[in-house]
Amino acid sequence: MILHDADIETAVEKSVKGRIYNNGETCIAAKRFIAVEAVYDKFKDAFVKAMSDLKLGDPKDDATDLGPMAREDLREKLHKQVTESVNKGAKILCGGEIPNTSGYYYPATVLENVTKGQPAYDDELFGPVASLIKSKDDEDAMKIANDSKFGLGGGIFSKNEERAIKLAATYFDTGMVFINSFGLAEPNMPFGGVKDSGFGREHGGFGMKEFVNTKSIFISK
Repeated sequence: MILHDADIETAVEKSVKGRIYNNGETCIAAKRFIAVEAVYDKFKDAFVKAMSDLKLGDPKDDATDLGPMAREDLREKLHKQVTESVNKGAKILCGGEIPNTSGYYYPATVLENVTKGQPAYDDELFGPVASLIKSKDDEDAMKIANDSKFGLGGGIFSKNEERAIKLAATYFDTGMVFINSFGLAEPNMPFGGVKDSGFGREHGGFGMKEFVNTKSIFISK
């Protein structure tokens, strides 16, 4: 979520990285980007430009920003989700077309006018496609963020760190929340989600308990 008081430059930089690292094929990658109306256009313009400027190519080339997807069927599924979303009202701001080249490449893509009932809103887009959603205000942004069957990770961009922490702790219905950053697995922090994103935790002290058996001893008196 990009709130009304967010640092747009930071939000764009981290959002792009959060969407396209590992070519967008990671469970914790950022997928739906909800920006409040007050900063929506400013964020959209900068975000679309940054995504459009990414260089698609050989991952062994240092000049490449975005490599190929893992398999052909994954690319086909992603493109089908994009196409279905567009047929249901979404608008492509950049990307959205399979390039005529060898390899399972898919360009960095941004969709606008994303609403409930579209795969771009309801489902997981496992590849470099970002869903851009406008909210009325911070509270509306939180409602949209929580309106998902998934609950692995979420993010808040705001200059008011104290308020962002409160929103993350009290209202965000995800297993992890990243403030002014993007989702990564930290070995010293619990990793896991809620809702259809599963249960239990890896990493950290909570993760260690997943690999041990707890013995209960009852004494009757």
